[in-house]
Amino acid sequence: MRKVTAGLFHSVDGVVQDPFKFQFDSFDDELGAGLTKMINTVDTVVLGRVSYQEWAGYWPNAQQDDDFAAFINPVEKFVASRTLTEPLEWENSHLIEGDVEQFVTDLKAREGGEIAVCGSISLVRQLLFAGILDELTLMTHPVVAGSGRRLFEDGDPLHRLVLENQYATSKGNVVSTYSLRKD
Repeated sequence: MRKVTAGLFHSVDGVVQDPFKFQFDSFDDELGAGLTKMINTVDTVVLGRVSYQEWAGYWPNAQQDDDFAAFINPVEKFVASRTLTEPLEWENSHLIEGDVEQFVTDLKAREGGEIAVCGSISLVRQLLFAGILDELTLMTHPVVAGSGRRLFEDGDPLHRLVLENQYATSKGNVVSTYSLRKD
């Protein structure tokens, strides 16, 4: 069974939306090395529509010597959307047909490497609360963003997480990896 993972940049006050607004001065080599280690195990990416459209407009034109561009452009990508239609413009991108939770569950049963949910706050939430997401990594930057969408909201169902790994980087980022407690 393949593992479904998600990694989100995160402010101390819980903001995950538009991390480029707050991470620029704290992104360091250790964080970059951790991300490279994560993407080296991934061979399939799942994206929501908003993240897909933002990334499809940027990454195909990014410098190919960028490690993330070299990863994200050719990797197989599946997109959850009710409004986009095939063919999708970005290389190796396909729309998810039918129910996204069932699709990702079926994808987990196939042979291959890890499946990463990239960006896509709503999709990360949906798969986490459905019990399909196996691992959540929060890369917390030492900043209070003040405003923006948070991963967790008032009224979310109770879910216990297990801390699997945690480390701090030289610029004060804290990388915490959690699994969903299954009891």
